[in-house]
Amino acid sequence: MTTSKNLVGSPDHRAAGSKRACTIALLAALLCAACSSVPLPPWRGTQVVDAQPVPVPVPGAPEVQDGVLAPPYGAAVAARFPAPAVVYNTPGLAADRVAYTSNAEIQAWLRMVATPGTAAPGVNVTLLSIGASQGNLPLEALVLTRAAATDPRSLRTDERPTVLLIGQQHGDEPASAEALLVVARELAQGLLAPLLAKINVIVMPRANPDGAAAGKRVTANGIDMNRDHLLLKTPEANALARLVREYRPMVVIDAHEYTVAGRYLEKFNAVQKYDALLQYATTANMPEFFTKAAEEWFREPMAAALEREKLTSEWYYTTSNDPADLKISMGGAEPNVGRNVNGLKNTVSMLIETRGVGIGRLHLQRRVHTQVTAISSALKSAGERAERLRKVREFVERDVASLACTRNAVLEAALTPERKGLVMLDPVTGADRTIDVAWQSALKLKAVKSRIRPCGYWVSEGAGEAIARLRLLGVEVYKIAGGGPLTAETYRELGSSSGSRNDVRGVIIGEAPIRRTEVELARQTLDAPAGSFYVPVNQPLGNLAIAALEPDSQNSYYANHLVPDLASVVRVMATPALPFEDAPN
Repeated sequence: MTTSKNLVGSPDHRAAGSKRACTIALLAALLCAACSSVPLPPWRGTQVVDAQPVPVPVPGAPEVQDGVLAPPYGAAVAARFPAPAVVYNTPGLAADRVAYTSNAEIQAWLRMVATPGTAAPGVNVTLLSIGASQGNLPLEALVLTRAAATDPRSLRTDERPTVLLIGQQHGDEPASAEALLVVARELAQGLLAPLLAKINVIVMPRANPDGAAAGKRVTANGIDMNRDHLLLKTPEANALARLVREYRPMVVIDAHEYTVAGRYLEKFNAVQKYDALLQYATTANMPEFFTKAAEEWFREPMAAALEREKLTSEWYYTTSNDPADLKISMGGAEPNVGRNVNGLKNTVSMLIETRGVGIGRLHLQRRVHTQVTAISSALKSAGERAERLRKVREFVERDVASLACTRNAVLEAALTPERKGLVMLDPVTGADRTIDVAWQSALKLKAVKSRIRPCGYWVSEGAGEAIARLRLLGVEVYKIAGGGPLTAETYRELGSSSGSRNDVRGVIIGEAPIRRTEVELARQTLDAPAGSFYVPVNQPLGNLAIAALEPDSQNSYYANHLVPDLASVVRVMATPALPFEDAPN
């Protein structure tokens, strides 16, 4: 259908802007409201196990002794991580196993949980097939709800918020998948089932089955899928984007594991201490109220839940692969990782990382217990704050749209350098050792490059691949039905070069060279032809459109060759008065 849409500057839009201050005050009070914390009952089938583990040869560790793979540290360090007073049961956690739960076993587990008649009374469980990996392995998830139907439309209109749980985006981080198998079963028929009275949950235990089968971080084509959530080059990232677009979760939990020794042992002669590293979305233009909600409603209760289980936690951090670079960074500020992209989709987006990479099966029950404890806390937090989450999202979506044509947007942001006393473990004695490190804070971002937000973007018909990716992300896109003039700013190239896409770890794995460009803006009138596209910025995902379409940042669609040339995207600086065709996502 062809309609004439007034996309910017309507009376409703202006009125929303005038009410922003009082709404902010209301939401601030909402965020600060106290909320009771009721611990979950003990897990069924608890069993005390040996609390003094002795390191034994385990598969997957980086060193070899007498032809056998061995842990990267001795008994003194291992003793710091006693097994929990509970035994979790999945195929990969069996005592005699040397392999983790296989892809076939995960498929069987999901089907078992979704078998009619096995769930608790009133719980509806549906198996979702959301695509296939590059190796043609199924990408599957479970929907668990007390709603009558589990299709996207039904859950989007359900009063209960939806929480999405994602595991094993990196194939060499297995504890996340094992934990999510436990969580899926307990939601369906166990101790977590009562939480479904207040939330809906989608569980995707293994997002990268090819990497898991190979024991590698990357997907089958060598790409780190957790750096692919804006560009969407991999079918795995595509499947997750489609899932988020269709179900629109209010909370996304991304479960990972982190390197225990490796470059930390090399740089600092120390190994990692913390059971969990926690973080929320930290990227430019992130809505402040989702940041505040993530901290007060999710990260703080999560850290407290871990502490009750005698599990330690710290902010998420990492270090580069360069042995001479001694900086420690709180993740990255780039809008490419799942944590940050989902934040720009107006969700509470949380990262949970357990100590696991490089130690094989060592402390596996404890790692799974850490994940289950943190994830259970997030589910409980979402249920306790369901109504407030809805109010925050409703405000943020209006607020993001209201900023079009007026406020500056940050195109590139940098972490803030600080000093921090970071506690690690002595690799010989196992004792705490505080190391003074150059700490790059993601809690305080510095604007490196910014410019005023346009009202929207005109995109040429020849940039169809970019349009397809935007639609997959859930960004609203309109096709121009009849040509006409637009008040625009075009990009003029001042200089260009070829380079690599980088993050705080170094060059991003598996990426082709990108175009690095410097531009200036030139005001002119553009005659927009029928068949080209308009991407409004006054929409809930306006910040995501900016991240993709401003050409002079390393994650932009132009830099990564999804937009053929600079002339294919133009900034629209006044309300367009053209007829548009609705283009469904």
